[in-house]
Formats: sequence, C-alpha cells, structure tokens
Amino acid sequence: MQYSVGVEYALHCLVYLIDVPSKESVGIKDLAEFQGLSETFLSKVFGKLSKAGIVSSVPGVKGGYRLSKSPEDISFWDVIEAVEGPKPIFQCKNIKDNGYLYRDGVCSSGTSSCVINLAMLSAEEKMRDSLRSKTLSWLNEELDLVLPKQIREDTRKYFSKSSI
Repeated sequence: MQYSVGVEYALHCLVYLIDVPSKESVGIKDLAEFQGLSETFLSKVFGKLSKAGIVSSVPGVKGGYRLSKSPEDISFWDVIEAVEGPKPIFQCKNIKDNGYLYRDGVCSSGTSSCVINLAMLSAEEKMRDSLRSKTLSWLNEELDLVLPKQIREDTRKYFSKSSI
C-alpha cells in the first residue's frame, strides 16, 4: 500500500495555513516555492482539497487558499480521502470463484463472503480510525515539539509575509 506524495504535500501545506488569519489566504506559488514543489502539481492537490471542503479558495491577485474548517476538525483521513479518493486499498477480485472446484459448479460458495476480503477491510478500517484520530491541530502541536523553535517561527514569518 502506498499513498501518493500528494498526501504528504497536502498535510505539510495545510499545517502552514493554520496560523493564517481568517481574512487572509496563502497563494499556491508561495506554498510551492517554500517546499520546492511544482506549482502545477500543488494546484491539482489543492483543487481536490477545495472540492472536499477542507480549504476554500480566495480569487484575485492576492488570492490563494485558507482552511475552511478548524484544524481540530480536519483529520489525516479527511486529507487522504480528498487526495486519493474513497476507494478501498484492497481490491478483492474474487479469484476463489475461478478456482478448479468452482469452475464446473462442483463446489458452491453459497452466500459466504471472501474471508481474505473481510480481513483486509477490517484492517483498513482500523487504519482509517487511527488516521481519523490525527488532526491538523495534533500535527501542529507535534511539530512544535519536534522541530527547532526557530524553524517554526521562520515558517510562520514566511507565510505571514507572503500573504500581505
């Protein structure tokens, strides 16, 4: 299982938007430049985040994006689902139905579900629950603990300058 790099880019960018005053926004150009990313790619990611209601776009010369919800209300899973879509990770192909005993109708599967699929879906749900418990607010607090204070201050200054 692998999520696209868009999920990581989205989470990093969203945490930068936490401290932006509610009447202001940050442009894609500034977000992309700060992280050394493609502006075009990041625009696509933010289009998905906007469609999901995680961010709202502000049109105009000084336009950009800002959070649509409180950081406490945006979970990692919300971001993953916005960027990757809602489809399950495990895609059951029902290969048991192509097995030797099933081909000629000798063995009937009846109404039983695939045990492998059920186990995989159960594991995915546990992962989703864990990711739902991690919010942008939690991420922001963790970054305050693990990153040097100066880096956090410089990051906030960068985005407060770029949104003026």
